[in-house]
Amino acid sequence: MELQINDSTLVKNYIAGDEKALEILINRHNQRITSFIYSKVMDRDVAEDIFQDTFIKVIKTLKRGSYSEEGKFLPWVMRIAHNLIIDHFRKNKRMPKFEGSDDFNIFSVIKDEKLNIEKQIIKDQIESDLTLLIEELPDDQKEVLIMRIYKDMSFKEISENTGVSINTALGRMRYALINLRKIVNRKNIVLTN
Repeated sequence: MELQINDSTLVKNYIAGDEKALEILINRHNQRITSFIYSKVMDRDVAEDIFQDTFIKVIKTLKRGSYSEEGKFLPWVMRIAHNLIIDHFRKNKRMPKFEGSDDFNIFSVIKDEKLNIEKQIIKDQIESDLTLLIEELPDDQKEVLIMRIYKDMSFKEISENTGVSINTALGRMRYALINLRKIVNRKNIVLTN
């Protein structure tokens, strides 16, 4: 019976020229990474593309010899995937949209297309801060928020996709925004420009 070789040994073996080691690593973590990417982009084809790009980046980094995350292979790959997801949203201009700006107004900052370079940098920072904040929400609230803001889905579509009533979806969105505000206050993050 084949012994379970740990990730860091497989990484070393791959760097030393054992192509099979990478295949084992990909198979081992495929499900976890794919699910993570899909939960953010909610699109199978896009998730597949980002998964491929993630491993292209992994391979390049390993081949270059600049990998140093001793024994933390999966979190490192997840970080690469997470950054590629953020790039995907930026590239496709699927920026957050939310009308109820009196309820929460981070998103109004993101709508202004005529930004100068300085503002663009601030906007990018707000987006990455926002992505990290959204990560802290309970899964059900995060799901509704991502569908509404990043996927621009109606509450009817969200209701159909999640199998909950429109009222429940609206409630989750409301709580997500309240919780985001609490997280912002707790961390003293400034999300305006």
